[in-house]
Amino acid sequence: MATLLRKPEHGTTPAKARTAIIDIGSNSVRLVVYEGAARLPAVLFNEKVMAGLGRSLSETGAIDKAGLSRARGALARFAALAREMQVRELRTVATAAVRDASNGGELIRAAEALGLEVELLSGVEEATASGMGVLSGVPDADGVVGDLGGGSLELVRVVAGTVTDRVSFPLGVLRLGVIRAEGKGALDRRVAKLLTEAGWAGRGKGLPFYLVGGSWRALARLDMHQTGYPLPVVHQYPIGLTRVGELQRVLAEIPRNELKAIPDISSARIPTLPDATALLLSVLRHLGSSGSLVSAYGLREGLLYQRLTPAQRREDPLIAAARDEGERSGRFPEHGDVIDAWIAPLFDDGPEIARLRHAACLLADVGWRANPEFRAERGMEIALHGNWVAIDSAGRAVLAQALYTALGGGLGCPDPLARLADPAALEQARRWGLAIRLGQRLSGGVAAPLRRSHVALEDGTLALSLEARDEALYGEAVEKRHKALAAAFGREPVLEV
Repeated sequence: MATLLRKPEHGTTPAKARTAIIDIGSNSVRLVVYEGAARLPAVLFNEKVMAGLGRSLSETGAIDKAGLSRARGALARFAALAREMQVRELRTVATAAVRDASNGGELIRAAEALGLEVELLSGVEEATASGMGVLSGVPDADGVVGDLGGGSLELVRVVAGTVTDRVSFPLGVLRLGVIRAEGKGALDRRVAKLLTEAGWAGRGKGLPFYLVGGSWRALARLDMHQTGYPLPVVHQYPIGLTRVGELQRVLAEIPRNELKAIPDISSARIPTLPDATALLLSVLRHLGSSGSLVSAYGLREGLLYQRLTPAQRREDPLIAAARDEGERSGRFPEHGDVIDAWIAPLFDDGPEIARLRHAACLLADVGWRANPEFRAERGMEIALHGNWVAIDSAGRAVLAQALYTALGGGLGCPDPLARLADPAALEQARRWGLAIRLGQRLSGGVAAPLRRSHVALEDGTLALSLEARDEALYGEAVEKRHKALAAAFGREPVLEV
């Protein structure tokens, strides 16, 4: 059950509809506050405390006193913050450590004393939520999800937008050290035994393995640093089976101070990296997976996704998020959809490319508040580093090129776009940008002039058709952009009234 919070006694600024989740995990306790579009709400606040609740489970079967104390403090702070942020609905969930510990009830009672209603998720419920979280961020996911927490590893088969089989194993990262201490190959033998007994050996043959969990995300950060990957975005970052083996050797040799110096790798995750990597290598081999892809979305996002209607789940999360951002940052709410419909006749894009073009149109006004000299860079930054899902690095680069050109950056290709996407895709994105610029200048950003006009490729020309009452809109600046767009297509510009 969710907790409905009372408003704080002070503060007069009304909050928009905000929801939040407190996730009491085996390694960390985290509060995330969300606001915005139901399909892909924006994260307003995200904080974790590395309580290590599962650290002592293998030896004692209980959460140690230090872990309980840190968790109590985190829960008290998070409950207070949620009230101050005027969160309407707060959901508190607990997973493997609290579920398995002999004294887990003590922490639940402490949470209830703070007014929090704790849902103790079963292994199957935890696995289902993790699988749903991956589907929230990668709607066409077809493979096996692996959610590595402090106390357990959940495996989930996802296909055709749904979760099918799921299983939970006592292979949390805080338990792996004890297993590996049994001798060389002990962990691999344990993984093989558990997967075989559960009927999961070979179940991932030829399929990607989707990585969920902080320790595996930290491993991806290490690989990104090692390879000089040009984006700081970990979502949908690939790590092949061979590369996992190489990273295991890197971790055996790299000094601890060098690991600590790598951006975005929490120092609290560093001790778990060797064990998490060894587990990943073993699981990939015994599942037969073709490689792995990181998912920044997991249990918490899955809990939100499960509550959506079927129609909401079918929404494209990239388009939903781009529309939300465009409405927040742009001048005219209808701008993006109208621009996309206006320029669409110029492009024979397949569905996957057309959705990137649509996202570019929805975001085409995001730089208008910036300094005019910085608008193009602002658009590119939003495309490359925004909290988008259902888009890979090449897609981000295409989106960035379109916005860079649309916002006045010209036909150049700033670094790192050419390192992420192929030249033909970037050339098409430049044409999108030029078409968006023409539509924006012609209409001033409002809808009516665009709805009364159209553009088309006709017999070696790029024709712009206007109604007689709108002929005055075809000023010098519009003519200039019309010529630039026509040149990009190798056509002559023609005005039809």
